[in-house]
Amino acid sequence: MSDGKRHILALIPARSGSKRVKNKNIRILGEKPLIAYTIEAARKSRLVTRVIVSTDSEKIAGIAEKFGAEVPFLRPRRLAGKDSTEYEFHLHALDWLRDHEGYVPDLIVNLYPTTPFRKSSSIDKAIRMILAHPRADSLRSVRLCSEHPFKMWKARGVFLKPFVRTANQRAHTLSYHLLPRVFIQNASIYITRPAVVRKYRSTIGKNVLFFEMNERESLDINTSLDFVTAEGMLA
Repeated sequence: MSDGKRHILALIPARSGSKRVKNKNIRILGEKPLIAYTIEAARKSRLVTRVIVSTDSEKIAGIAEKFGAEVPFLRPRRLAGKDSTEYEFHLHALDWLRDHEGYVPDLIVNLYPTTPFRKSSSIDKAIRMILAHPRADSLRSVRLCSEHPFKMWKARGVFLKPFVRTANQRAHTLSYHLLPRVFIQNASIYITRPAVVRKYRSTIGKNVLFFEMNERESLDINTSLDFVTAEGMLA
């Protein structure tokens, strides 16, 4: 950039139409709305230079602004449905910011508001990781799988078929410590480059860094029971 400073955008997606938990993104957890935890973590980051919430809801927008995030636009409802994708709201944000402000970030740090316990230091660590790997298209935060895919099955009539086929049929009966380490993305810190979004029509690309996180920071709230778990963790 001309000023020598990287422009790192924290993008927090918060649509209004949660099906499993009504108004999930602004439901109170502890003493503040769920989305506030993510906004605060992003604002405390030493590397994030801008924090924007992408939402279709004026109510969510007002709460986001109260806690210090920008909401320069409202996301169109057609991009805020249950089948809307990361690619769609990333592209919308990039297009709007370019067309209305001439602003193009170097990195987009996607932070879902459903993972309230991620630390700002983890955000910075993930950003430093992708900056250190210029060949990386993106970064995905993950946690170690607690349920291994070798233990999963598909139903075929009255019989079970392995979800993952392997030459070693004993793999389905082995102890976890004998199986390959497998990770699952945790909806906490996803980073991508704007050029990747446009080139691949995807937020992932081809070369994906993995950023491992612990179970606490990986907690992803999607159900009422998850809220109970989070309340217990806060206590």
